[in-house]
Amino acid sequence: MIDIIPAIDIMDGKCVRLTRGDYATKTIYDREPAEMAKRFQDAGMRRLHCVDLDGARAGRIVNADAVERICRETSLKVDFGGGIKSDADLLTAFSLGVVQVTAGSIAALEPQTVTRWIHHFGPEKIILGADFKYGKIAISGWQESTDLDLMIFLDDYISRGIRTVISTDISRDGMLEGSAEKVYETIRKRFPGIYLIASGGISSMEDIRRLDALGVSGVIVGKAFYEERITLNDIAEYIGSC
Repeated sequence: MIDIIPAIDIMDGKCVRLTRGDYATKTIYDREPAEMAKRFQDAGMRRLHCVDLDGARAGRIVNADAVERICRETSLKVDFGGGIKSDADLLTAFSLGVVQVTAGSIAALEPQTVTRWIHHFGPEKIILGADFKYGKIAISGWQESTDLDLMIFLDDYISRGIRTVISTDISRDGMLEGSAEKVYETIRKRFPGIYLIASGGISSMEDIRRLDALGVSGVIVGKAFYEERITLNDIAEYIGSC
């Protein structure tokens, strides 16, 4: 069964969602991150994808208190990204209680640093953030595009020892128009050994079922929860039926 992983994106200590990574489009939800995380846990979910959006833009961890509270008040296995630029940032993130850290921009800009992290902390602790727009890797909180081809980027990091990948189609993120199924199908066929987490565009349980049928390991669901396109009852029933 595919892992359904809820997303909590944090700005100014609050849950927010962006559209296509554009900070100007933010929607602020009147829910504390820790309280939202508890609701996800009560619905039977075991993991949480947490992003410090302020940190992604600032290049340092900003919302440490909110992340620490999530880890302290729930038993969710939290993966965390946003503002991880140095060894000190990485150690700070782990000290908050997260179990995995996502290397996003730094993976594109400083591959030797991330390779060292993989070898030192173990591939189970480091997730590759392979976020893309029209087949090219994007960085700096999705504000900058690169010339790095998604498939070549993945191939390189798998050779460096990475085993878990979160790949977000930025053009679909927050749009609620379905996921990039063809891209994920290609990744699964080309790199069958990785734990692939799809992200971006999920709008319904049917989207999740199609990704499950493709053999995708996990799926991140964000805006669809907050806009109630997918309810926590839907998830609880899906988990209970599998």
